[in-house]
Amino acid sequence: MQNPLRSIPSVNELLESPQLTSLVDRVSHNVVVTGVRIFLENLREEVQTTATELNIPTPTELAQRIAEWIETSDEPSLRPVINATGILLHTGLGRAPLAKEAVQALSDAAGYASVEVDLASGERSQRVVAVEKLLKELTGAEAAAVVNNNAAATVLTLAALAHDREVIVSRGELIEIGGSFRLPDVMSISGARLREVGTTNKTRGADYRDAISMDTAALMRVHTSNFRVVGFTEAPTLDELVTLGRKRNVPVIDDIGSGALIDFSKYGVSGEPVASESVKAGADIVLFSGDKLVGGPQCGIIIGRQNLIKQIAQHPLMRALRVDKMTLAALAATLRLYRDTATAEEALPLLARLSAPLDNLKNRAERLAPQLGATSAVASAEVAEDKTYLGGGSVPTQYIPTWCVALMPDKLSVDEFSKALRVGSPSVFGRVQQDRLVLDLRSVMPDQDALIVEAVQRIGGRNQPENPVQSN
Repeated sequence: MQNPLRSIPSVNELLESPQLTSLVDRVSHNVVVTGVRIFLENLREEVQTTATELNIPTPTELAQRIAEWIETSDEPSLRPVINATGILLHTGLGRAPLAKEAVQALSDAAGYASVEVDLASGERSQRVVAVEKLLKELTGAEAAAVVNNNAAATVLTLAALAHDREVIVSRGELIEIGGSFRLPDVMSISGARLREVGTTNKTRGADYRDAISMDTAALMRVHTSNFRVVGFTEAPTLDELVTLGRKRNVPVIDDIGSGALIDFSKYGVSGEPVASESVKAGADIVLFSGDKLVGGPQCGIIIGRQNLIKQIAQHPLMRALRVDKMTLAALAATLRLYRDTATAEEALPLLARLSAPLDNLKNRAERLAPQLGATSAVASAEVAEDKTYLGGGSVPTQYIPTWCVALMPDKLSVDEFSKALRVGSPSVFGRVQQDRLVLDLRSVMPDQDALIVEAVQRIGGRNQPENPVQSN
């Protein structure tokens, strides 16, 4: 039998085909050449590993398939998504969506912008000016700085205030968050030395007091955002740490993690620290994220005493970790919304979805279910009461009530159906639960309901690829 690998045309032969020649006129020659080589490598590997004999397409058919594959693979991987998972701060889906005002601010700042110049004097200014006044106003802090995320805020603060000195932390707060971010490792990277006190479940104020020495640079409290220790536990309050710090002339750093500018208990979410409360309690430095409970762009916010913030801002790492004009513009627009809580609840998608009444979600689910059930891709669509979580490493033990539409696919398996929705346009993410795809309306914007129906309608009757060669 003839070796089937010999039936595969060469790269040069394929590049001379009309399909790929016309593609070169629209995209880079290197892109096409690389695409042809990768496609042929995949095809050769499939021929060698497949037990049954494959029917190798003709050069013309192969060129057409490669051209279609290159055009499809050239689509951007970062695409808008309808989040029907119910998780409001879904890390994989970009956490909190921005308010329209923040999106407009991004657009306005895309050109030239007054990032580091004072318009009145024409002299050079500091980029943090764009947000510092708002952060001081909303939190009561003396000064503020902003870097690219809260991990960076922690590293920079420790490097600036505690390099080659000790920082005292409770053993119960030696956290690890997503991406293997471990506090002991962060301490090491910053040049600070970790001094552990207490035990996993019990740490007292006396433990901090007894550990303070001439080598102590700071006392640090870390919010255990993504886990809870319950039962036989004890921890000093922030007030106690501040009192001890003042008495021994040691600054207190309060890393509140996700952070918040308002009390979330009104939405049924309790236990998340509020930045202004930490400042009011006397913390010298407070660290938190801008893209979680604040509902703004990804960034790390540092607020606190003016002399310490100045020391942090002047550290060489600040330039490596600072944010750009786009982040500053979106953050400033987000912060301005918090000047009025009612305005913030209406404008910020996170707060709007959290405060959405259950009856409203139920009514939407009851309207949506029959429309989805009428599509050819769905065997049944049922309205279901359920619960979801805030996400983003916040309040892991507290659930949020919600209403959903649970779909039973007709011809596809639930995994195939879920994938078809994810890769479609618009992309729709739900959650697979008990052999059904659940679309949770807690995280879906009301104006996206019709888009979900259209996305499901497009799946109906869609055939799966018959030949694996075609989907290389």
